[in-house]
Amino acid sequence: MDKPGFAARRAAHRMLGQVTAEGRLLSEVLPGAVDRLPPDDRARAQRLALETLRWMDRADRLLGPHLKRRPAPDVLNALRMAVVEMAQGGAAAHGVVDAAVGLVRAGRRTAPAAGMVNAVLRRVDVAAWDALPLPRLPKWLRAPLIAAYGKPVVAAIEAAHAAGAPLDLTPRGGDAAALAAQVGGAVLPTGSVRVAGRVQVTALPGYAEGAWWVQDAAAAAPARLLDARPGERVLDMCAAPGGKTMQLAAAGADVTALDASEARMARLRENLARTGLRADVVVADALDWTAAPFDAVLLDAPCSATGTIRRHPDLPHAKDGSEFAALFDLQAALLDRALALLKPGGRLVYCTCSLLPDEGEVQIEEVLARHSGLEVQGAALHGPGIEPGWIDETGLRLRPDYWAERGGMDGFFVSVLRKAA
Repeated sequence: MDKPGFAARRAAHRMLGQVTAEGRLLSEVLPGAVDRLPPDDRARAQRLALETLRWMDRADRLLGPHLKRRPAPDVLNALRMAVVEMAQGGAAAHGVVDAAVGLVRAGRRTAPAAGMVNAVLRRVDVAAWDALPLPRLPKWLRAPLIAAYGKPVVAAIEAAHAAGAPLDLTPRGGDAAALAAQVGGAVLPTGSVRVAGRVQVTALPGYAEGAWWVQDAAAAAPARLLDARPGERVLDMCAAPGGKTMQLAAAGADVTALDASEARMARLRENLARTGLRADVVVADALDWTAAPFDAVLLDAPCSATGTIRRHPDLPHAKDGSEFAALFDLQAALLDRALALLKPGGRLVYCTCSLLPDEGEVQIEEVLARHSGLEVQGAALHGPGIEPGWIDETGLRLRPDYWAERGGMDGFFVSVLRKAA
């Protein structure tokens, strides 16, 4: 029988291998890795995998002087996980080392390295952890971000990534103060409610009643800036998992939620059912789908998701930037399609959870060049809590280092466009 905590560590170790060696995102591998674990072990495995991915750069720095050569990937991940658990998580060294050795010994190909793992982990000086530099983004991502924002900003973004992300909620009825009082949170300037510390989402007051949903404060900005009105026909393109759909529906709009993924739309339907909100849910490819023109369209385009690394530290380890060019082309095609589905005089909100200007500012510059009569609605970008310095002639740029004293926000780009009447 496994020792307490070993099953969670084994699941976390398996997920680390799938992310770092197979290039898969944690969201893809998590269900299969933890579905047979009890709830406590499930949460522990996910937390350990996330923290190891977040602090992997620092763990490698601590391990480096004690490794004559780079170990096999599964062995290295066991070492990394153990170092993070001891240094960042404060776990007792004896149990962590014993578990890491057990993980390595259990694999036929890794078993010969068990002695080395034991020796290295007993020599590692976890007291030096806090003095090490914060984890840096990989070169494939760091270089374009430095070109866009400069080194000091990128360093501040990396600090926000290391800090992680608190829990943000969007109130269904719009009363942020009441929700904050109910869940013990704080109202943010843009109207979201932030809950600090580690919490179980489903145990918070109002969850079962659908009084709110989880949504980063930055992710809540696009639907707020679209400013849907009661009775308007609004299309939410690429809608799953549904946070923006629920915002639009709560505003009283006649919402059509469109997405190509049936699996992701199942989650959207669950969210609508829990909150008691209504939308016409359509599973189809947005580039082929047709309908009568809408009063407004919200396009949250597929993107690199580089603005969400504070919540998803697996992304820099699972991706290498090779898919960027295809994403840029898809975003341009979806923008053109969104305009074709928009009434004359209608408004389009384009957004991406990306830090790359190619997926934000550049897309707007290029769509304006392709379509005469299309204008950026600068005044519409000045919503509650939005600071003027975040806005330029193309749209609103949000970054993880903003609101650092409050816990940051995801990176987003948002633009509000109006089609000629």
